[in-house]
Amino acid sequence: MKSLQHFIASMEKHKPYIAMVIIQFIYTGMSLFSKAAISQGMKPSIFVAYRQAFATLALAPFAFFFESKKAHPLSFKVLCKMFFISLCGVTLSLNLYYAGLNYTSATFATAITNTIPAMVFIMAVCLRIESLNITHWNGIAKVFGTIIGLSGAMVFTFYKGPALYPENGKEISGHSSRVYTREEWIKGSILMLAANLTWSLWLIMQAPILKQYPAKLRLTTLQCCFSCVISTLYGAAVERNISSWKLGWDVNLYSVAYCGIVVTGLSYWLQVWVVDKKGPVFTAIFSPLALILTAIFSAILFKDTFHWGSILGAVLLVTGLYSFLWGKNKEAKNHANDQKSDQSKEEVALECITYTSSASNDLGGEGETKK
Repeated sequence: MKSLQHFIASMEKHKPYIAMVIIQFIYTGMSLFSKAAISQGMKPSIFVAYRQAFATLALAPFAFFFESKKAHPLSFKVLCKMFFISLCGVTLSLNLYYAGLNYTSATFATAITNTIPAMVFIMAVCLRIESLNITHWNGIAKVFGTIIGLSGAMVFTFYKGPALYPENGKEISGHSSRVYTREEWIKGSILMLAANLTWSLWLIMQAPILKQYPAKLRLTTLQCCFSCVISTLYGAAVERNISSWKLGWDVNLYSVAYCGIVVTGLSYWLQVWVVDKKGPVFTAIFSPLALILTAIFSAILFKDTFHWGSILGAVLLVTGLYSFLWGKNKEAKNHANDQKSDQSKEEVALECITYTSSASNDLGGEGETKK
């Protein structure tokens, strides 16, 4: 009985870790399903339109029931801001991402997302949202991590190197993988980096809009809805063949349903829960796991060949990410300690003032008694 209680207590303690591993498996599935659908000829604009439609349908009931009591007034100005953010962030970013996925591998798409923290940091510093102090180790670590991470992205893009294992070993399985030309790879890489850039901008724009409309779930649902409408209009303009929009019981349907319901719906709840329990840095630490899982499954399912350039780029990306996260975490701890120090100083000062005041009163009382 005690061993069972100990096991349950241990599981309770490790719930955030289990949740983050599940999230990384979900993201791995997103990369693989998306790559499979795009490789089958599904247009990126159509994929985004269906994905956002499924996401809206998955989130809308929860947004209605869970945030109905704390609903916030939605002004026309805030609604316009949401529409603009959905256009520049979600819609543009996803369309660029899936367009780039057509020219690169699923592993590269997963690896390159590790540049997002560095991009957010650069934008935040340029917009003076975040401070940078290179006289402290935390500031140096953030700058070092940013440089190393972006260098890893460049190495991953422009340096291929020799194959990690002989390519003729794949012929035994009878499957052939797509061979990307250098021009295709660079084109896909630029599209992926542009997608990360717009996504980073979207992340920065979330903070001010959340102050005006704090209902997170409703905000996410509305942005998914706007993105669905915009993507549908854009997709209808660039792809007028009705047959391209038809979904059968195939990988295209499974991919958009998975990305919309599981990725946007389930992973959203899990990530919010983990952030509440452990903080945002804890969630970011696990992101390289998705890269490892995607690389393994891509080699099995898509017969991807890995090169030493990709390995070097991935190592630099992960090193840069962890360096940046260490600096960010150190900065947060220093800030918390400074606040505690200031609070304790204020308490000491208040005690001194109180003591001085009471001492003065006592002295005044004694003087009156003597008189």
